[in-house]
Amino acid sequence: MKNLRIAMVAVLAMLMLPLGLSAQKKAEKDAWDYQYEIQCAGTGVDGTYVLKVSFYAKGKKPDLQQAGMVAVHGVIFKGVTGGLQGCPSQPALMRDPAGQQTYKDYFKKFFAPTGDYGKYVLSVSPKVERVKLKGQWKFTTTVQVAKDQLRRDLEAAGVIKGLSSGF
Repeated sequence: MKNLRIAMVAVLAMLMLPLGLSAQKKAEKDAWDYQYEIQCAGTGVDGTYVLKVSFYAKGKKPDLQQAGMVAVHGVIFKGVTGGLQGCPSQPALMRDPAGQQTYKDYFKKFFAPTGDYGKYVLSVSPKVERVKLKGQWKFTTTVQVAKDQLRRDLEAAGVIKGLSSGF
């Protein structure tokens, strides 16, 4: 009887192991699967973008750290859509579509909760618009990003090409 219990526990443990690994892989995938929109919200100090950032989450309470993270992510990978205040659209700093995969290890550390992305987020407005959608919330706020410093640091790290490197 005792051997039967041990065997059943071992079988259950083996069945549960793939579930734990699957959850870990999903968490890693979600870190790269941002769902957000960014748009120019006005002009800021030279070398910065003032952005209107909309991001989606399951919880009712907005995570302002996530707003800063997706703003920096958007400046690097998506570019900035022009706004109503006469803001022109701006291209992404990372022009290579495969760059996010090429420098995956760099960006995994960069966008970690205590990663370097935070030093480029100059301010996040605590005023947040909330809209309830199917199974999730859409949060919109204003974020200011130090785009010139971000560009210089990514160039120094060899992740993006400098403006003077030619076309």
